[in-house]
Amino acid sequence: MSSPIHVYSEIGKLKTVMLHRPGKELENLAPDILHRMLIDDISYLKIAQEEHDAFAHVLRQQGIKVLYLEDLLAESLTDEKVRRAFLDQLLDESSIKKQDPLHQLLLNYLQELPTKEMVKTVIAGIRKSAIHNSTPSLADLAEDPDYPFYLDPMPNVYFTRDQQAAIGSGMTINRMTFRARRRESLFMETILKNHPDFKNATIPVCRDRYHHGRLEGGDELVLNNHVLAVGISQRTSATAITDLAHNLFGHSSYDTILAIKIPHNHAMMHLDTVFTMINYDQFTVHPFILDKAGKIDIYVLQPDDHNGIKITEKNDLVQVLKENLHLSELDLIPTGGGDPIAAPREQWNDGSNTLAIAPGEVVTYDRNYVSNDLLRKHGIIVHEIRSSELSRGRGGPRCMSCPLIREDL
Repeated sequence: MSSPIHVYSEIGKLKTVMLHRPGKELENLAPDILHRMLIDDISYLKIAQEEHDAFAHVLRQQGIKVLYLEDLLAESLTDEKVRRAFLDQLLDESSIKKQDPLHQLLLNYLQELPTKEMVKTVIAGIRKSAIHNSTPSLADLAEDPDYPFYLDPMPNVYFTRDQQAAIGSGMTINRMTFRARRRESLFMETILKNHPDFKNATIPVCRDRYHHGRLEGGDELVLNNHVLAVGISQRTSATAITDLAHNLFGHSSYDTILAIKIPHNHAMMHLDTVFTMINYDQFTVHPFILDKAGKIDIYVLQPDDHNGIKITEKNDLVQVLKENLHLSELDLIPTGGGDPIAAPREQWNDGSNTLAIAPGEVVTYDRNYVSNDLLRKHGIIVHEIRSSELSRGRGGPRCMSCPLIREDL
């Protein structure tokens, strides 16, 4: 495959994936700022890195090429003008405008760093105490004089699925819901425009980060080469899904979007926290997203005869999947076996958030042993990875990975 982006399914053999190895951004956390950072707990960085390295090792053992977001970004910023423009925009999106004296202070500080170190610093955040020559008067100009950071850390970057997502030969560069994460998608925008492996590949951006309405990659599932499932969730709006349909229909191979409405809460923030595809006819599902009759609100978006979009309301998940994926049988595997205690416990720890690396073969967290045993009983090959610290960020193997190339089915 000559294109650096090629993802026409959720389950085609994974060939190339983008990760971010957690860094000092996890150490720049304190209990009183966790809510601001959209983080529930503070991971022990040393163990989180060991667990993440083990995750990457499992992928490499299966012949998957692992790229790191921080490396790709650094390799995109070798030109001085590009690096300056990137930093100007990053600071501006951090509410540090060019006319603010802090802008020049931080710009000077970052430009003096080697490019790779600069990228790591931008992600880790900049504490006021790190810039020794900053005067008290400049520190007082910050939004909150008592707040310890000039530049907030980005502790969620290791969930590389959300900021962007591949669809076919293109990508969405996403407008994230909350301010704490919105800067992250600037990284992939910069990579596509400036990295030597991407900039001349004419990669279509199905929806960019400046569009109205929120969209995050954890809600985007590429079911096959013409059908997507997208969650209407806490992090993705119906407006954004409709806009995505307008951009894809007639301009790509995609002609169907299954918009699945899930509860809008932190425990189920994205569709992939409650539903993932793991084989041609097998899916994981958190049973508590279905009502007592086993139904859920689904909106099927397809082109109409007048270059518009028709929307059909459905509520039978099994039937909708069978009809649109042309399946005669379907195997929905319940998280935690559907047990009233094990299911929500393992869903909270990302038991539904499986990363398919080939049809019927997944990577999961080891802590979700009930779900993992059930997957094996249903014939799925399961690669377990350690998860005591990585899971504290509320994201699993699918959240932590951005597939760039998969083999066609």
